[in-house]
Amino acid sequence: MIKCNLCTYMGNNRMKIQDVCDKTGLARNTVGNLYKDSATRVDYNTMSKLCELFQCGVGDLFEFVSSSQE
Repeated sequence: MIKCNLCTYMGNNRMKIQDVCDKTGLARNTVGNLYKDSATRVDYNTMSKLCELFQCGVGDLFEFVSSSQE
């Protein structure tokens, strides 16, 4: 399972969903689904914008979690 850590990055930077949308140009629905870790797919452009905003790598923002660690 892939886990999205967007909510952690947003919390650390005291950002709201709308703040991320405003700074990246991403749709609110896209950011909201990633924030809630309920997105079923993510495109490269979205990952790129989020990594640029938070100055992190894809492996920091998204991580693989095995079923036994859930």
